[in-house]
Amino acid sequence: MKTAYLALGSNLGDRAANLREAVRRLEAPDLHITKRSSIYETAPRYVLDQGEYLNAVVEIETELFPLQLLKRARKVEQDMGRERLVVNGPRNIDVDILFYGRSVIDAPDLKIPHPRIAERRFVLEPLQEIAPDLGHPLTGKTVGQMLAALQPQGVRKWADGL
Repeated sequence: MKTAYLALGSNLGDRAANLREAVRRLEAPDLHITKRSSIYETAPRYVLDQGEYLNAVVEIETELFPLQLLKRARKVEQDMGRERLVVNGPRNIDVDILFYGRSVIDAPDLKIPHPRIAERRFVLEPLQEIAPDLGHPLTGKTVGQMLAALQPQGVRKWADGL
C-alpha cells in the first residue's frame, strides 16, 4: 500500500457536493481515503473570468500504481461530466495527484510531485491541515515551508471537514 495525496477542486454547480461526490466515487477496495481536509474557497488563478473554487485535499492508501491512480481520477472526472474545453478553465470537478509516496515521476502523461504545487496556496492550505510535515521529495521542503514562501492569496476556509 502507498500513501498518496489528491487535490480536489470545483467551481461549477454545487461545488461542495461535487467534491463530496468525487470522494465517494474514488473510494474502492483498492483505494481507501484516510484523511480529509476542510474545504477552502479561492478566487481563480489562471483564467480569471470564472467563479470561485472550492478546494480540498485527501490522503489515501492505495494499491494502485501511479498511472492506474491517474486513470481512476480521470474516470471520476469523466463520469461526473467534466469537459476539458479550456485549460485552467471552469470545471465541475478536478482531481490531481499531488504526491505518491516519495515517488518522482516525470512522464508525458504524469508528473509527480505535482509540478506547480509550490505555487498553489489553494492546495497547500488544505494539505497543511492533514499532512503538515509532508516533505517534497525533490526540494526537501515541508508543506509549511512551501506555504511560508508564498504571498497571501485570499484562500479562505469555507467549511470544516470534507
